[in-house]
Amino acid sequence: MAHGMVILTGAAIGVMSVLLVRVGNPGNMGYCIACFLRDIAGALGFHRAIAVQYLRPEIMGLGLGAFLSSLFTKEFRPRSGSSPLLRFVLGVTLMIGALIFLGCPTRAFLRLAGGDWNALYGIAGLATGVAGGFLIVKRGFTLGRATVTGYASGHVMPMIMAGLLALLYFAPSFIFRSATGPGSMAAPVLLSLGAGLLLGILAQRSRFCTAGGIRDVVFIRDTYLIKGAIALLVSAFVANMAFGMFKAGFVGQPVAHTNAVWNFIGMAVVGLSAVLLGGCPLRQVIMSGEGNADAAVTVLGLLVGAAIAHNFGLASSPQGVTPNGMIAGGLSLAIALGIGLSNGPVSVVSGTASAVGGE
Repeated sequence: MAHGMVILTGAAIGVMSVLLVRVGNPGNMGYCIACFLRDIAGALGFHRAIAVQYLRPEIMGLGLGAFLSSLFTKEFRPRSGSSPLLRFVLGVTLMIGALIFLGCPTRAFLRLAGGDWNALYGIAGLATGVAGGFLIVKRGFTLGRATVTGYASGHVMPMIMAGLLALLYFAPSFIFRSATGPGSMAAPVLLSLGAGLLLGILAQRSRFCTAGGIRDVVFIRDTYLIKGAIALLVSAFVANMAFGMFKAGFVGQPVAHTNAVWNFIGMAVVGLSAVLLGGCPLRQVIMSGEGNADAAVTVLGLLVGAAIAHNFGLASSPQGVTPNGMIAGGLSLAIALGIGLSNGPVSVVSGTASAVGGE
């Protein structure tokens, strides 16, 4: 696959993210899968944190863009059955880690491109988690192989995305919307949706994944995916400079805290969970649009993880990490490690499945 496509995808994410911030999205949050899924969970009433409730059209556009692109290229393949419960749980741990850091891997690079030096600790944690995940995979970890399913199952997540768009348009009374805080800050709907559709198409074609980029360049010396992440960082930095939005420092950064240890740990949980899942949150949304029901289960896990984080006071804020968040961060790391170290290849003998390999 030509490297130009993943570079174009990364550059488009970087530029579009800064533009979305310029016209209304929260600072350094032009595109954050974890944050936007958290806002969607709030809009649906899964949590009642009134500052983060909005049906973010960027997410719906991302999933539908991947769906349309995969149909056009004949890459839409309904499939499922690869440890859905474990994927759901890892989706929860990933989201809890992301909300301790306050961002997904994509936002970590966007924060750095905006001058938020706290993101350096997050990216270091991400790389550490990715390294741990790779070593676990190397020793035999697997979630199994998905199998082809009925055509209808692959359409479930695209239909959910379309349904969320309908709810955004008709705005029924049971949908929540923040009056203040990050959830109240949003770019125009059509621009947000258009950006999501464009990035969904590009990411589907390029297989863009930040966590995968770190994994591949460090362990197999493949630079394809990391070029996309670098393009994102460079393009967002240039766009921030051009619009006078670059603000360097640790203190006073938008929707960020300065606890270096927990920025590191939060993203370490994200990196570990992402490698075990086979992709970062953005990649999971893209795969769900391609008909992968296992990725769709992961996305549902991310939504539930967001609800748990805010209902139980686990999510960080600009004031810092909560005591409950610290406990949950440690538990999430332990759960992800436990899944990784206990799940080996599966063999089928006389109709029963048993784990083999992987000590």
